Amino acid sequence: MFFNEDIYAPTPEITPLTMVLLTEQDASGNLITNVMEEHNDYTVAVTASKVMDHACKFFGSSLKGRQDGTRDICGITHKAPISVDPLSGMYFFPTTSPSSKQCSWIAHSHIDHILDAFGQGTEIMFKNGKKVNLSVSYGSMLNQVQRTAQFRYLLDNRIRFLQKQVSEKTAETFA
Repeated sequence: MFFNEDIYAPTPEITPLTMVLLTEQDASGNLITNVMEEHNDYTVAVTASKVMDHACKFFGSSLKGRQDGTRDICGITHKAPISVDPLSGMYFFPTTSPSSKQCSWIAHSHIDHILDAFGQGTEIMFKNGKKVNLSVSYGSMLNQVQRTAQFRYLLDNRIRFLQKQVSEKTAETFA
């Protein structure tokens, strides 16, 4: 767990309820992450990409490993979407390069729609009615959503194919 008990709440693992990890600066200029979940928001004293790396490690890889997997599955090399855990549907995409300290991460499955804020970036509306404004172009955000959907489709198909293979082999064993 990451926390500064004087100011920041401890952070549980990223869960299927996590909607967005927003990197911001606190009043002292320190980078922090505001975590928005379906029913709870809290702040942690590290960048969003560090929170994401920690979450990936919890599920047996690292952020770099997940990015490498995305590249191998669908060829995306820059601002690659990742699957923190495909079994629970946790697919996230970065708003900028994950090496940038300003990078935030958006959960693909929680997006209801995105709106062009006309020169002010993009507004993301989540399925529960919460929204965030990001200083990322509407076109870039649309591209990230579409790339994440394509990656999710390809990875989910691989998983279903393997599950089918295993169930057929198991059925043969008992026949």
